[in-house]
Amino acid sequence: MSADDNIEPTGNGKARRLPVVSLGAEYLAIGNLMRRNILAYKAPPNNEGYDLICIHPDPRQVTRQIRVQVKSRYQTDCDRAFPVNKKTFGAFDYLIVAFLNIGYFYRRKLVRDGYQEPDFYTLPKEWIQNHHRITKSGWQKVHTRGEALDDYKGDKGFELIAKDLGIDYPK
Repeated sequence: MSADDNIEPTGNGKARRLPVVSLGAEYLAIGNLMRRNILAYKAPPNNEGYDLICIHPDPRQVTRQIRVQVKSRYQTDCDRAFPVNKKTFGAFDYLIVAFLNIGYFYRRKLVRDGYQEPDFYTLPKEWIQNHHRITKSGWQKVHTRGEALDDYKGDKGFELIAKDLGIDYPK
C-alpha cells in the first residue's frame, strides 16, 4: 500500500492542509467562468473578502464588476459545510463553493476510492446570509447538506454571474 492509499481518516484532530489543492479551486472556478465567456481575474493573495473579480469581456460593455469569494473542501466525504466570516458579507457578491472530491478522508476506506469529479455551486450573497450559522464552538459556517441547490450547481450557477454582467451566451 502506498502513501496515496492511506486509509486512516483525518477525524483524529489533525487537520490536513493542502494549499496547492485549495489554490486549484480558485483556478478551476476561473476556468469555468471563462468557459462561459466571463472575464475573471484572481485577486491578490490574502485579499479580504473576495478572491476573484469578474467583468464583461467586451471593454465597451464593462459597467460593473462582480466580486467572488471561493471556498473549497477537498474531501469527498465532507459534511458539505464551509466557513464564512460574517464580516466579509459586504466584500463579495457571490460565493463559489468547490467540493473538489479528491478522496475519502473521514471513512475507513481507501482515499482514492472516493475520487470524483468536482462540484461547483455559485451562491448569491443573500443565500449565504440566510444560511449562515454560528456553531456552538464559535465557528461561522454555512451548511449545504439537504438544501435545494440545483439552481446554483455547475453551469446554472455560473450563468447567474453571466446574467448579472449582461453577458449573452455566445452565438
